[in-house]
Amino acid sequence: MTANPSIRTAPADRARERGARSALPLTLPAESPGTPLAEYLSAARPLVRGRLLEHGAVLLRGFDVGGVDGFEAAVRAVSGAPLPYAERSSPRSTIKGQVYTSTDYPPNEEIFLHNENSYQADWPLTLFFHCVQPPETLGATPLADTRRVYEAIDPSVREEFAARGWMVVRNFSDGFGVPWQQAFNTADRGEVEAYCARNGVETEWTADGLRTRARRRAVHRHPVTGETVWFNHLAFFHVTTLAEEVCGALREMYDDAQLPTNTYYGDGRPIPDEVVAHLRACYRAEQRRFDWQRDDVLLVDNMLSAHAREPFTGPRRIAVAMAEAYSAAVRPDAPLQTVPPVRTASVRTDSPVQTDSLVEATDAHR
Repeated sequence: MTANPSIRTAPADRARERGARSALPLTLPAESPGTPLAEYLSAARPLVRGRLLEHGAVLLRGFDVGGVDGFEAAVRAVSGAPLPYAERSSPRSTIKGQVYTSTDYPPNEEIFLHNENSYQADWPLTLFFHCVQPPETLGATPLADTRRVYEAIDPSVREEFAARGWMVVRNFSDGFGVPWQQAFNTADRGEVEAYCARNGVETEWTADGLRTRARRRAVHRHPVTGETVWFNHLAFFHVTTLAEEVCGALREMYDDAQLPTNTYYGDGRPIPDEVVAHLRACYRAEQRRFDWQRDDVLLVDNMLSAHAREPFTGPRRIAVAMAEAYSAAVRPDAPLQTVPPVRTASVRTDSPVQTDSLVEATDAHR
């Protein structure tokens, strides 16, 4: 992928004009309820793009979206063609074309704040969410400003990750998470190896399946505004971000290098649990939420805002699309692709039997 965002570069001093950045997301309501969204965007695209860069997320409310076709048309009107979902870490279903369901995961579990595909060499700059069916209770898509998250993190912690980067290790095996065939959209090992080689991911075929390692940067600069952002999956993928009982069970079953997914400093050294707890606290302190309404369309600048999912009751159907591929390879601070080895070990034979809840929680974590 190449960096071809369909955005007019804004001056860096745009950040200073945002003030308190209190509106997350910023709501842009229809002047007349039921206004066709495509009609609105034909004239309002510059406004929407400008507000997206200021606030990090924009909620379009009260419009007639026009179903999945209308939603895809809105994506194209704002950001061009939607992207395929590659190097998957969570289960999704295709609705139509490159429009997907949000993560197919049990409704009673939280999905922690993260930036889409920030563990990859390429990622989408803009995310789109369409509320087809709101839940009965909760089920929000909370947001957190990654500029403010960065500012909230203890400077010594920030500096450590800025210097060392972070690493994600994924073990694809039967019974946990997304199978490697689904994650990479192929059953051909050669294709997986070629994809990983192009994207700075080390592969190792094991007796249980596939292990991958990738070193990435934790701190980035937004390609349009130039602002410093905390953009990574290191807290999300760390084993301690799972529910306490799931984390404990996994650590009893596996040595760290065998965990379905875990994160490290970029040199392969363990990240202390208390450091990851501090990062989670910084995310939560900046978390903002809103309740979904039918036909809401949420636009998220993927580098300026992290997103999550609350537990919910009742039916909930959110369509998702991603757009504007951006490649770290074209950036002057692109991550090193040499990945140091992580010590490996076998599954402990005296570990407890895995449970359905353990498998489900690990699915979302991955």
